Amino acid sequence: MLRFSANLSLLFTEYAWPERFKVVRQYGFQAVEIQFPYFMPAEEILKYLNQAGLKLVLFNVAADDLLQGGEGLAAVPEKQLQFRQAVAKAMDYARILQPEAINVLPGRCVQPSRLDSYLSTFKENLNFAAEEFAALGIKTVFEAINIVDMPDFIIYNSQQMLQVLAEVGHPMLAMQYDIYHMAMMAEDCYSFLRQYQDKIGHIQFADSPGRGQPGTGMIDFGTLFTLIQNSAYAGWVGAEYRPVGESVSSLDWAKSWIS
Repeated sequence: MLRFSANLSLLFTEYAWPERFKVVRQYGFQAVEIQFPYFMPAEEILKYLNQAGLKLVLFNVAADDLLQGGEGLAAVPEKQLQFRQAVAKAMDYARILQPEAINVLPGRCVQPSRLDSYLSTFKENLNFAAEEFAALGIKTVFEAINIVDMPDFIIYNSQQMLQVLAEVGHPMLAMQYDIYHMAMMAEDCYSFLRQYQDKIGHIQFADSPGRGQPGTGMIDFGTLFTLIQNSAYAGWVGAEYRPVGESVSSLDWAKSWIS
């Protein structure tokens, strides 16, 4: 049976944060993700989770200016101290919230001549984060993001993820595989999920193009979900899409998969 988590940073945004936890549970989800939870005290998040009977399975290390169009945090050589401070902050939240995985976003490099330096810094930072979070029994994951939506992103395809995973070589490090981003890069998501399920620590999805709910784009989610369900992958599958229409009306796909 697939285990689905709802990303509360994108879903149910029609509701104030305290209400999102209640509503998502009403629609059958048993777990949630929050991209960057640091706007709310961890103790408060835990209270809402407990009240709704939910588990928080994933959040990100802070990424500085990435979502505002900047280079982010995890790969910029001049920001290594800031990155370690962000990991420490994530550790504080992880001690309270006990996620299954924490995601490190690689970020951008806008100067091609510095790309090698950025990649080296990212791998060093990724190993540092994996070592820190492993002390809490928490996996570290990282993801590729398509360069249509985010030009200059330093990790943007599956082969790069596999290479970084092999080069860092930490036992508590895995890939976060985002079906939307890899579909936007015209990759064969079906073959990759079939071949590398053992190297994936978390899966997220949205339809492509558009990043809406299943049924708004070109991806065959019936086939994909069946493939994942029949595979050895035992992690969560995160609904990280931007609803076309209201969040509740975007859940038609879930009727076949969430009891």
